[in-house]
Amino acid sequence: MKALAEQIAELDGIEVYGRVVGVRGLLVEVAGPIQAMSVGARVLIDSGSGLSIPCEVVGFTGSNALLMPFGALEGVRRGCRAVVSSVAGAVRPSPGWLGRVLNAMGEPIDGKGPLPPGPSPYPFRNPPPPAHLRHRVGPALDLGIRALNTFVTCCRGQRMGIFAGSGVGKSVLLSMMARNVVADVSVIGLVGERGREVQEFLQDDLGDGGLARSVVVVSTSDEPALMRRQAAYLTLTIAEFFRDQGQDVLVLMDSVTRFAMAQREIGLSAGEPPTAKGYTPTVFTELPRLLERAGPGVEAGSITGLFTVLVEGDDHNEPVADAVRSILDGHIFMERSIAERGRYPAINVLKSVSRTMPRAADPQYLPAISRARRIMATYADMEELIRLGAYRKGTSAEVDEAIRLHEPFETFLGQAKEESTSLAEGYQRLLRIVDSAETEN
Repeated sequence: MKALAEQIAELDGIEVYGRVVGVRGLLVEVAGPIQAMSVGARVLIDSGSGLSIPCEVVGFTGSNALLMPFGALEGVRRGCRAVVSSVAGAVRPSPGWLGRVLNAMGEPIDGKGPLPPGPSPYPFRNPPPPAHLRHRVGPALDLGIRALNTFVTCCRGQRMGIFAGSGVGKSVLLSMMARNVVADVSVIGLVGERGREVQEFLQDDLGDGGLARSVVVVSTSDEPALMRRQAAYLTLTIAEFFRDQGQDVLVLMDSVTRFAMAQREIGLSAGEPPTAKGYTPTVFTELPRLLERAGPGVEAGSITGLFTVLVEGDDHNEPVADAVRSILDGHIFMERSIAERGRYPAINVLKSVSRTMPRAADPQYLPAISRARRIMATYADMEELIRLGAYRKGTSAEVDEAIRLHEPFETFLGQAKEESTSLAEGYQRLLRIVDSAETEN
């Protein structure tokens, strides 16, 4: 009854509308009672074909409001009515959403019927919890991937970025985590994803068991920029609902870069000046607002966030990658050169960092982890000379040891897509490799 009463209270008492006076690219100009509109307000454009096109106010110019659509603008002409909605952008998540696939507006797209509404609305753009009230991150989280569990240990409530160029395997790595990480609830956001891959992800990577404890939000690459941006907001909104129920939530988002590209498209259409690589200032304002929503909560629940970042031209210092790396609690670097030699996942553990290390790792294995890093760093420093045949065996005991252990470490870091390794098992396998080096010495 409470939910029904709140929905009745949200109904518009009177209808306020303006008229479309112009369409410029992705922007719609509306004249009329702009005092009733605010940035972020919802407006429905009556195209005359019986369909209403939802839009959002993104700015003002002179006496007109600037709108961007959530759908295609076909059929819109001068004089179309633009009805202003007083209802704020929000959804009503409930536990009945588990196992469902939604679009960016929170509507079901899996053919399983309507979604059961929850008792309270959750805004799409919730502010992050107050910093001074948040709990600290929890214990180490088993990601099921040896290279990450041992060298880049992640804690419950931590936020990690997966940085890689196109075709290096970040989506496959994310699917491995979706299948292996133990969490109460998983909320998966596919932002700007290829439409062909959605069913493959749901059926092959998640499966029926994984989908039963997940909510999947999908916005494909062909959808308008507002829909792609909204998909990222909705992913975090649903995660916040389950976190507030005291549950440990895993958020997987692919990818933050497409969210930034959508915001760039919106900003440029609204007249913002482009900065580095054409990204507008609001891109770097919205990124922390989105990513800070993940993490430990004020009460018992937490949101562990794993976000992929598509680095343009394999440049890990491009503007979006650099900004996201500064916000998150760690970064996982994937390199094309590693993928080209056939080792997957193509993680460069020497360049990857977890900001909860070394506290997150098991203390008894820290010496083995440190020693393994030193050995791999020695090989990386001498790799060119070794491959060219310019290094003579016996010149340096440290380099000889690095050459001898290179293959065991490569085997350890490689992992099949269907394979899963626990935290304890990963530590023990690494310890055996390091102990074998000390025995030979």
